[in-house]
Amino acid sequence: MENLVQEQVTIWLEWLRAHPELQTLVASAALIATAWLANWVVKRILVRGLYRILRHTRETGLQDLGIIHRLSNIVPALVLSVGVTAVPGLPDAAVTVVRNVCGGFIVLTIALALGALLDIINLVYQRRADAHLHPIKGYLQVIKIVLYAIATILIIATLIDRSPLILLSGLGAMAAVLMLIFQDTILSLVASVQISSNDIIRVGDWIEMPQLNADGDVIDIALHTVKVQNWDKTITSIPTKRFISDSFKNWRGMQQSGGRRIKRSLYLDQQSVHFLSSEECERLHRFNLLDEYLTEKTQEIQAWNAQLAERGEEPVNTRRITNIGSFRAYVQRYLHSHGGIHQNMTLMVRQLSPTADGLPLEIYCFTNTVEWLSYESIQSDIFDHLLAILPEFGLRVFQHPSGADMREGYGSASMLLRHPEGGVAQRDDAHRTQGAAP
Repeated sequence: MENLVQEQVTIWLEWLRAHPELQTLVASAALIATAWLANWVVKRILVRGLYRILRHTRETGLQDLGIIHRLSNIVPALVLSVGVTAVPGLPDAAVTVVRNVCGGFIVLTIALALGALLDIINLVYQRRADAHLHPIKGYLQVIKIVLYAIATILIIATLIDRSPLILLSGLGAMAAVLMLIFQDTILSLVASVQISSNDIIRVGDWIEMPQLNADGDVIDIALHTVKVQNWDKTITSIPTKRFISDSFKNWRGMQQSGGRRIKRSLYLDQQSVHFLSSEECERLHRFNLLDEYLTEKTQEIQAWNAQLAERGEEPVNTRRITNIGSFRAYVQRYLHSHGGIHQNMTLMVRQLSPTADGLPLEIYCFTNTVEWLSYESIQSDIFDHLLAILPEFGLRVFQHPSGADMREGYGSASMLLRHPEGGVAQRDDAHRTQGAAP
């Protein structure tokens, strides 16, 4: 039986030798089938088996990025590159083309696999607790560019069957062109180095760049772009080099300090500012926060006025307590006693220059939290209280006339027109009352 099979094979081979074109076609088909079989064995058996091992060890980064799958493509290319020389009757030009294409494909596959390996290195590095402080993504992207540039030169050299040194010798003349093409990459690389070395921004920083409509958290720092997720959940991509050439605000210092600044003014009606009478001072002694202040202030003023002797009998020569000064002292003590205010940071209440919108009384302090919702709640609670307590000091908040103010003014004017004598008397009484107030 075996002899019969050998005889049939020998007859079939002799018949193929008698038909060289058919022999070349059959050999080529056999080579392609062998390459396909090698590809199937590698991907279905070896690669899947390796994936199962990685799945058990929880190292899924290799599988997710496809580095093993890419490397498995080298096997059929090697089979074709080696086996094409054994195909009888194939022209030398065809053999050279096949081998060159396979060589270029192998170089491309290795370059892509190395690029995936760099991505794996970045993923592993990001698992570190301090990875956001010194990201390496930009540097890895530079390595990728160099890697792909070298791979491109090798692929071209393989396809044209020339030495890579010939292509490299021509790069000197193309340096200016390459500088022009990769100028953004070079600038971005320099910016990335400066950002990393000077610790300008980190992933997680809150930055504000109004000229580019960016206001939010940094979520990614790459070679060419920095991605910022704004508070409205949109994402702004900013060229990395802009962080060196343009100004921006980084709120990291505030977040690390543990306190967030409150800087807001109450605009007071300047016509409501006056000296306090003795009755008003007694009434303000009800405030626990003001009792000690008023006592000390009264003693200080009395000692000052006692030095004036006879001139102290004239009120214009004496010092007196004002309602706005008492209110300022109250706000200062109220902030010192507030549980949401950071007591170890700057805390002051000051008057600013009067404006057409009133007298600004600025509150400058820091909350003991940097969390946005808590910060806004503390700030709102403080100003809710201050606005509500103002009338106790005889002060008014300034605001431009509104509809209700206009109706009240028109109503008073109508009463004066209907009762002119009574209106004049009422105005005279009002003036006398104001003049009598100390």
